Amino acid sequence: MSLSSLPELAALDSTSEGIRIPPDDTAPITPRVRAILDTAGMRRLAGVSQLGLVSLVYPGAVHSRFEHSLGVYRLAVEFLRRLRNDPRFTAVVDGDDASAFLAAALVHDIGHWAYCHPVEDMGLPEVPRHESLVHELISTGPIAEVLATRWRISPARIAALITGSATDPAGRILHSLLSGPIDVDKMDYLARDSLHAGVPYGRNFDQPRLLASLCVDERGESLAITDKGRTAAELMVFARYVMFSEVYWHHAVRAATGMLQRAVWLVRSTIDPPRLVRCGDAAFVSWLCGAAEGTAAAPLVAGLFGLERRLFKRVATFDAAHQSTIHAALAGRSYAEMVAVSARLAERMSRRIGRRVDPDLVLVDAPPAEREVEFRLQVRERAARHAADAPHRWRQLEDMSPVVRSLAHEQFDDLVKRVRIFAPPDAAAEIAGCEDFETLLLSAIDDAGFTVR
Repeated sequence: MSLSSLPELAALDSTSEGIRIPPDDTAPITPRVRAILDTAGMRRLAGVSQLGLVSLVYPGAVHSRFEHSLGVYRLAVEFLRRLRNDPRFTAVVDGDDASAFLAAALVHDIGHWAYCHPVEDMGLPEVPRHESLVHELISTGPIAEVLATRWRISPARIAALITGSATDPAGRILHSLLSGPIDVDKMDYLARDSLHAGVPYGRNFDQPRLLASLCVDERGESLAITDKGRTAAELMVFARYVMFSEVYWHHAVRAATGMLQRAVWLVRSTIDPPRLVRCGDAAFVSWLCGAAEGTAAAPLVAGLFGLERRLFKRVATFDAAHQSTIHAALAGRSYAEMVAVSARLAERMSRRIGRRVDPDLVLVDAPPAEREVEFRLQVRERAARHAADAPHRWRQLEDMSPVVRSLAHEQFDDLVKRVRIFAPPDAAAEIAGCEDFETLLLSAIDDAGFTVR
């Protein structure tokens, strides 16, 4: 099969078969696409929310991983429609490769389970990463049968495209379309999450312009853009920056995340990994509520999933630009280390205010070590614009754009990735009112054996 003869490309230009998804798009549906969508593994994603706890702050953000998967697939077809006109792309990627890419876009989130991101961030050894589940889930059962009979593609090939383990030239290029600075996943979730959250931030980049500028990088191994897409790419970086600042890492969302993580930590002995990684939202909440009953986790779970919303409040916030000592000592620490600091801080606060502060209800929320807005992307421009046959020149977007360089490094790391301390509403104001709170926290950090890094 040639790339241009893919049935999904033909379906993109037809309105006869498709599934409507917000805001006003149609995901083109062919028989082999529908066969994947109708499997139990994909239908399970309809019960897994895309943003989880974000809906406690933005009530419209209740869209599912299934909807997102359809959006990613639609964009994958759009990427192929653009790149089929790039001779460097078609010299490496044939129709079979492109089919595998489309199937991978459809099932890229199949390993996701309810609230898996905050639980995975805890680093519990008994909880597998959702990416590690992909190969197992598509290698047996109905999806494996559909891939073999309808798509004639090996599950191992699709898993390699998703995880980045493919080593052939086509595999490397296609993985960059699934997971890279500009990819089908990010391009969909930024706009979709922004839409459902009711904010404009993730939709303020020129998607059509960016799609029109797609090309293959200098070495022919990854996705790049032409200089016509530079401004659109800058806007996409800004969209990611603002979405993290205002939605994904909103202080109330981080409070809810801290509550969920501490609840799971307190009941971690009851975790059944094979069952957990197949949970939808309802099953996860049912398990957690049952496991927390009669334990210190009960008020945390009730505040998240009970009849009354009762989120913890900020006691203090520290960023790298203004409180570098505390931030450097805590950023990137393991969850177990954060629990140790919480316990020592609670001890000191108990002595200071004259009543017991429950160490299980003092939450230290520290940003992960990895950067979230890293944006290494090649831009193709002509060395001499007046000459039609002038050779292309390749540059990194970060080298061309001080905006991207600042947002991806100083602004994000120094101001968005904050250390926050949370406590129950009835104790937060009293704790925050201590004039020497920072001194108490530094003492707790020192007692835990941490040094500034």
